[in-house]
Amino acid sequence: MKNITTRKILLLIVISSVFFPKICFLQTDTLRLVFAGDIMGHAPQIASAQIIKNQTYNYESCFRYVKPILEQADLAIGNLEVTLPGKPPYTGYPMFRSPDELASALKNAGFDILVTANNHANDARGAGVASTIQTLRNLEFMQTGTFLHQRDRTAHYPLMVYKNRFKIALLNYTYDTNGVPTQAPTIVNLIDKQQIAKDLAEAVARKPHFIVVVMHWGLEYQLTESPEQRELATFLISHGADMVIGSHPHVVQPVRLERVAMPDGTIKEALVVYSLGNFISNQQQPNTDGGILFQVDLLKNRNTPTVQVGNHGIIPVWRYIEKTAGGKTNFYAVPVARAELFREPTPNMTTMARNNMLNFAKGLRKRMPFNELKI
Repeated sequence: MKNITTRKILLLIVISSVFFPKICFLQTDTLRLVFAGDIMGHAPQIASAQIIKNQTYNYESCFRYVKPILEQADLAIGNLEVTLPGKPPYTGYPMFRSPDELASALKNAGFDILVTANNHANDARGAGVASTIQTLRNLEFMQTGTFLHQRDRTAHYPLMVYKNRFKIALLNYTYDTNGVPTQAPTIVNLIDKQQIAKDLAEAVARKPHFIVVVMHWGLEYQLTESPEQRELATFLISHGADMVIGSHPHVVQPVRLERVAMPDGTIKEALVVYSLGNFISNQQQPNTDGGILFQVDLLKNRNTPTVQVGNHGIIPVWRYIEKTAGGKTNFYAVPVARAELFREPTPNMTTMARNNMLNFAKGLRKRMPFNELKI
């Protein structure tokens, strides 16, 4: 009797697969993206990581508390707002030159992609642009926004990323390089609408499932986006962008679902994160002591090109500066929600620091009525 039932079940599966193949074998592919804000390298951060001056550094502890979140992502993307010249002097503001060990720690923390088009891209001149790119590639990062030369850009831009049966196009631009000219043959992608339109047309022609543009834009320390940011977001979406992620203001700006009229008369909706804020830094201005991770799940039925935006939201992250009894300073990127619930992962956080973290979170949540993800 049992054998007869098994045969019937197998026969039904075979019949279903023949007459209803799409229903029987339809599967959903998922791709989880996590975006982190400005990764800075101020002088106190360099001093904190120093083991032997100008020789060895260790940044691993900075990211220990966010590592589980980054590792759960299929693709973790960050804005590297320093150069990696590969040799001293290592300096903070205003010319950011950090040791290569910072990149190693970011790789070990779970980052997959670093974008490098920002206003500090030329801080170590052309040699620094090239060294930064080579260091990241040697560590097996995917990287975009700056290039060794035109042939490099032609070969690798837009950055095409293949993961979990998804094909993603990633583009990256900056408003300026602090007035420091880009030295040939290196290239830093600047915000130029004519060039961006060409790049997005190329991205669309490659038929990716989703197009993400990371913009270094806006006004520093402003809690709302500027009219120029909104206009640029509309431009990017109308030319093919499916999501826009912003950095540079060093504070968190709104996340909005923008609705844009397309050339064919349809209305396209796209998420725009106007600024992720700081991921880790030593900045002391109001609201610069933290930022958000933006997590989004992309969904598509297998063998179909249409992508839907699934569960998405923000994960507040606060920069904790620990002063040890021995006089050492440590920098940590701390997921706020977990630190609120548990004394670990930061058992040594002082009452004053904890209150500062809570105040940061309170202000952020008050002005950001956006879905906060549980972690």
